[in-house]
Amino acid sequence: MPTNAELSLEAGLVALKQGNYPLAIAKLTPVASSQENPTTNLQARVGLVMAYARTGQIRKATVLCQTLTESENTQVKEWAKLALTHLTQSQKSSKAKSAGRVNSPSQHQPKKTAPETTVPSVGLMNTVVSSVKYGNKTVTPSSHTPNKWSADIPTPSSSIYWRQGKRAKVWQPLKKPNSIPLDLLALGTLAALYWVLTAVVKIISGIINYTLVQLPYLEPLQFLYLNPASFVLMFVLLMMGLSPWLLDWLLTKYYGQGELSKDVLHNHSRETIRVLKRYSQQRSWHIPKLRILPIPAPIALTYGNLARNARIVVSEGLLEQLAEDEIATIYAAQLGHIAQWNLAVMSLVLLLSLPIYHLYQQISIWGNRQSEGIWYKPITILASVVYGFWCLLTGISLWLSRVRHYYSDIYSTEITGNPNALTRALLKMAVGIAVDIQKTEQTSWQLESLNLLLPVGYQQSVCLGSIAGQMPFESILMWDTCHPYGRWFAINNSHPLMGDRIQRLSQIARQWHIDPEIHLTRQQTAQVKFQSFLLHIAPFVGIPLGCVFAGLIWLTWQTAFTLRLLNLKWIYDDGKFVIGSLLIGFSIGMVCRMNSFFPDIKTTNVGNEQSLPHLLAHPSALPIDGISVQLVGKLLGRRGAGNCLGQDLILQCGTGLVKLHHISLGQSVNPQDFIGRQIIVTGWFRRGATPWIDIHTVQTQTGKTIYSPHAIWSTAVAVAAQAWGAYIFLTG
Repeated sequence: MPTNAELSLEAGLVALKQGNYPLAIAKLTPVASSQENPTTNLQARVGLVMAYARTGQIRKATVLCQTLTESENTQVKEWAKLALTHLTQSQKSSKAKSAGRVNSPSQHQPKKTAPETTVPSVGLMNTVVSSVKYGNKTVTPSSHTPNKWSADIPTPSSSIYWRQGKRAKVWQPLKKPNSIPLDLLALGTLAALYWVLTAVVKIISGIINYTLVQLPYLEPLQFLYLNPASFVLMFVLLMMGLSPWLLDWLLTKYYGQGELSKDVLHNHSRETIRVLKRYSQQRSWHIPKLRILPIPAPIALTYGNLARNARIVVSEGLLEQLAEDEIATIYAAQLGHIAQWNLAVMSLVLLLSLPIYHLYQQISIWGNRQSEGIWYKPITILASVVYGFWCLLTGISLWLSRVRHYYSDIYSTEITGNPNALTRALLKMAVGIAVDIQKTEQTSWQLESLNLLLPVGYQQSVCLGSIAGQMPFESILMWDTCHPYGRWFAINNSHPLMGDRIQRLSQIARQWHIDPEIHLTRQQTAQVKFQSFLLHIAPFVGIPLGCVFAGLIWLTWQTAFTLRLLNLKWIYDDGKFVIGSLLIGFSIGMVCRMNSFFPDIKTTNVGNEQSLPHLLAHPSALPIDGISVQLVGKLLGRRGAGNCLGQDLILQCGTGLVKLHHISLGQSVNPQDFIGRQIIVTGWFRRGATPWIDIHTVQTQTGKTIYSPHAIWSTAVAVAAQAWGAYIFLTG
């Protein structure tokens, strides 16, 4: 049976493997000081050298490594000598950089040297660090015993290779982007928001008065019968004017936002302070107010209605995980948002959506407390309705949110002259968000509620950030750059395709004659059959075809009525038959793609977690391809009423994270009940702008199998739409 020292050693090596170096040091230090077991003592000292080196404690790593050069173990002795050489060179290089550092932005080096200080692990990770021997038994701390229920969980941040592409020393101004489309889009978003709010107020007023009429001794409220358009317009304008101060209050109360002093920011990135001062002076602005959120995930956002009252907010995770020049590019991108008036519209959307999301959060917490009571179901329904309304509000601005990032990227590169640092910053933010989801084992409330204004979306980070380090970014992002219909699949995303953004940054780097961080070029477009794409969007194509069909029917009946062949024109005078035609067209489209969308799953040709990276990199994949997969991993997500629609179901398998889609209608048991446990998921992998898996079955360790009736419900929706459309069409 393992001793306490052996258990502590195993825990320390696991933490080391996962990149949690402070925990590794805490676990390994007592074992390295103990002389009871020479083997565990040696293993602990080796692990401490690597942990100290990773955290930038070069002196401690060097002293400990010198003791290992005297070890009787030949392999450890050779490794220690090689490691000592690396540590000495790193220490000399660090001193030279600090002595020769100048104030030029182009010569600033990242202040965080810990991730760059490495020691060799040749032979050691296979013999000393990665295996702990208990008598004749060998256990690998970073993995479980190989069986169908185990999956190694990678930590990508420590295994990613960065080219550290240089910045431009002198650069030509970029072509000024045409801001008219963005301004029109912001105006359209504001109009759509006004229309939706007006419709919602009318619906709520109607429900209230209808209820009052049905109840005895009560009369309807006459003012609720008035047109609320003027009231909604005044409300929208008032909220837009007060948005900076109201958002200050909301983010301080519910998110712990605080002021970020210039001294603290200067310690993390001196270049950022210079960028803020220089750009503000050029524009005759006051420097935007600086704020910070106590969130470990690297995020940033900007809100306000005018340049003089704009706020730039970053998280603690961003300051800790990004290098100096990368932080500067993110701040420069936020200055780009301030320069565009759409910031006022996005701030308004955030102001209106945050209270609704907080209401949904509180209802979910209340529902979790009533999980055993009769009120749990009604509370989950209420939470679903509130969440749906939040999705509606944020969905109005998806297009604007997606397009504005192209403009901010251009502003950032032109202000800093550093497209490579912005490329690294965006990718590191995706990795950091994925790591945060892995550590918390769910998508945090903060990430989801603030997602609309973040530089990188949490949904696109799930797969991209977790699989980074296992294959080159050029391969991971190939689908984004080569797929001819990639942007169509991003139409319901809040952020543009990451590969598309980085490809534009790479073009700017080449334009300025610098080697890009990620070599993404305009490669040959992947060969995708238009018929396959058309089949995938068949339900949506069926809607305009339904309009055409309705027009032909109207023309036929008008002709027949004019020629006095048939006198059925009165049936179609109200125009309701058009709605029936739309429903019929949608239903036909659903039926047409049904077999292709849900192919039979055969156990002989299902993919596993090892094939996931290749599925992601396939440049011509379509969601309709429906590739059969069977993955083993841990189910992540929010528990209880906060995940009543299954919107936060993520599988953590051996190669990374992947979103899961499940339909739980009509089932007493659903995957939510097994969050935090190992499961086997069988389903259809779909490659879109955000990769996901439509669940077919979920098998638990207890032998229980849960079915997700995607095909059945799709058929039911198609039949219902067909029947409803036919009823409207025939009854007029």
